[in-house]
Amino acid sequence: MKYTKQENPIMKIGQTFPLSIKRLGINGEGIGFYKRQVVFVPGALPGEEIHVEITKVFPNRAEGKIKKIKKKSKNRTTPPCPIYEECGGCQLQHLTYPSQLKEKRDIVAQAFERYTKISKEKLPLEKTVGMKEPWYYRNKSQFQVGKINDTVIAGLYSSNSHKLINIDHCLVQHEDTNIVTNKVKQIIRDLNLPVYNERKRTGSIRTIVVRTAFRTDQIQLVLVTATEAFPKKELFIAEVKKRLPQVTSFVQNVNEEKTSLIFGDQTEEVYGKDTITEHLGDLSFELSARAFFQLNPQQTVKLYDEVKKQAKLTGKEKVVDAYCGSGTIGMWLADGAKEVRGMDIIKESIEDARKNAEKHGITNAQYETGKAEKLLPKWLKEGWRPDVIVVDPPRTGCDQAFLETVAKIKPKRMVYVSCNPSTLAKDVHMLISKGFEVENIKPVDMFPQTAQVEAVCSLVLK
Repeated sequence: MKYTKQENPIMKIGQTFPLSIKRLGINGEGIGFYKRQVVFVPGALPGEEIHVEITKVFPNRAEGKIKKIKKKSKNRTTPPCPIYEECGGCQLQHLTYPSQLKEKRDIVAQAFERYTKISKEKLPLEKTVGMKEPWYYRNKSQFQVGKINDTVIAGLYSSNSHKLINIDHCLVQHEDTNIVTNKVKQIIRDLNLPVYNERKRTGSIRTIVVRTAFRTDQIQLVLVTATEAFPKKELFIAEVKKRLPQVTSFVQNVNEEKTSLIFGDQTEEVYGKDTITEHLGDLSFELSARAFFQLNPQQTVKLYDEVKKQAKLTGKEKVVDAYCGSGTIGMWLADGAKEVRGMDIIKESIEDARKNAEKHGITNAQYETGKAEKLLPKWLKEGWRPDVIVVDPPRTGCDQAFLETVAKIKPKRMVYVSCNPSTLAKDVHMLISKGFEVENIKPVDMFPQTAQVEAVCSLVLK
């Protein structure tokens, strides 16, 4: 018998019943089972006994909300953020930080249990690498601008809605980004600038983007506008210079499209440099408005050090940095490798990687635009076989053709940096079927207070 999306033979919307929460899901929600069917409950924690009300039903699962907590977890804590539940940017502030690290390890374990045949006892999964201070760690904020009556607001859209939540002080953002955003909001209000209205497609000011460099204290302000014309531009510049002398780079980005994407294609310098400089370890990077850079620089160093540790380089290895972006991981490994070759399909990223390598005097790294599944066989034909392949793919995981190519190339070792435990486990399962085995998995907490977890996984050829 077939059921439609809103039909379920066991549960229906509005139904309430007691539920024991067994673990956390990949989005930070509590997971329980009712008559063998899974129920997801945001805000519920493992070990809790709750009364749940069903809000959505599907043929094989349901979602619900907490009506009452009958037995509270000893690891539950009061979220310090006053708009935590409204905003939805964080999912785990109600869980103590040591417990967050433990649960994130469990999220990785669940993924491997679900998608691979490795037994729980044999899974080489270590403890999660956490932060001493798990607050104020993000180096970049992107807050949408809106207006309520005469008040200019800026923040994020609430989970599963199009309601803009004003954020004056975000506890996971570096303080500089909070300060700059609030003063820019004030300037927009004082100058009575036209704020973009998405529904009517009127106004100009869309988004305030602020990026700060932890090591150099340089700050970049990007104002995203819906029009090329910048209303009261000279007045705005004068006010930013007066009220925000710490801003070293001020850029305008134009996004005229009806889209949820932040940036448009056109970017123009307003004043100062068009980049800011940030350091990771001994390396420095010039960051333009649209350049990708890790959002938590402190944990990025720990992440890259873990990649280096699992790569086990001796100075003799040929290393591939696949999906290399601007070349950060490959350059981190270059001093321990004989040669590094990186590739990416984005031409601008490869240009940045070449500039970065040249700037740092790294002579044993080269970068090419193209897909790994094309370049790896080409290099093999030319007599160049990698000993180690490092990959840091998007959330969707590795391209199937890339994994097939890795299986044919047969490197001695592969180090997989993942931001999605599910796709990591699926890709690892495929590589195991091609003769690899998992040596080590180390979760790294790049985004405290959220459900996201990264992991570094090394595989070796049997």
